[in-house]
Formats: sequence, C-alpha cells, structure tokens
Amino acid sequence: MHEMSITQSVVDAIVSRLGSQAVRSVRLEIGRLSGVVPDSVRFCFDVVCEGTSLQGAELEIDEPPGRAACRDCGAEFGIDDPILLCACGSANVEVLAGRQLRIKSVEVV
Repeated sequence: MHEMSITQSVVDAIVSRLGSQAVRSVRLEIGRLSGVVPDSVRFCFDVVCEGTSLQGAELEIDEPPGRAACRDCGAEFGIDDPILLCACGSANVEVLAGRQLRIKSVEVV
C-alpha cells in the first residue's frame, strides 16, 4: 500500500510549507493513470494527519481522466485503464494526461 507513504509525503510537504498553521481543507489531483488509489489516500489521510496541523482537515480529491495518443495511427483517445491500447490495436501510445498527482490547494483556518 504505497498510498500511505504518498499521503505522508503530501502531509509533510504541507507542514513544511505552513508550519503549525491550522489547515481546514486540502484538495489533491490524482490522475486516473497515476496508479494511486484515491480511496486508499482518503483512508490514510486521517491517520497521517493525526497530531499535525492538518488534523481534522477535509480532503477533496479530483480524478482527471487519462488521455493518450497513438504513435501508429495518430488517434487521440481517452483512457482510464493502465493498460494502454489504442482502438487500432497498437500499444505504441504516448500518455498525454492522467498520471499527475499534485496538491491543488490548501485552505488554512
């Protein structure tokens, strides 16, 4: 469950930036091709935040879809499955979006 260490890194980054300033909410963006399970991050968030300035903060997660382009036929298509395969049958695709994991915003008290 790598989501625990990812969530810990997110909380550490926020605490490092804000110090002891109380946090009301955190909004993350976790792309559907990132390999990170948002429900697991939600589960880990409360555990990791305990005893920090984020304790009791609300967590919101946006899950933007994936987007890819086929290098063989040139088609661009949406994809939410980590198995990258174009409708033409080619696996020679470039991921254009959906792998991101970022802190979009932090609301302080």
